[in-house]
Amino acid sequence: MDPFQKVISIVPSAKVLSLMDEFRDFAFKGNFINVAIGVVIGGAFSKVVEALVKNILMPFVSLFTPVEKGYAGWTFVINGVEIPYGLFLGEVINFLIVAAAMFIFIVKFLGWMMNMKKEEPAVVLTKQEELLVEIRDLLKAKSS
Repeated sequence: MDPFQKVISIVPSAKVLSLMDEFRDFAFKGNFINVAIGVVIGGAFSKVVEALVKNILMPFVSLFTPVEKGYAGWTFVINGVEIPYGLFLGEVINFLIVAAAMFIFIVKFLGWMMNMKKEEPAVVLTKQEELLVEIRDLLKAKSS
């Protein structure tokens, strides 16, 4: 091949069209849409967990502590600076619940689903295939 032919065969518009085709395939063939749906559902789930922690779990924990404002009133005072560790603990509990739910869904549930897909039905051999397997086994036994 002539070296000048290689230079002539490079068409920049073909590369751009190829890139646009790849993006179109990514954006509209399910990948991008699935990611967008996951983000929206994840955001909604996060709001539900946040409401659970702020409105149910932490006020329930506050019943057992002698602070008027509940967990929001849990603070340290160091050199006159107030550090609200109760709010931080609420956010940590929020994170742990979301992380546990994601772990259970992604690692356990989807892993279980993948294992179910991998299980293939047992192969049923025909009479001819059974005979060939027997012949193979006999030849192996005879050669060793």
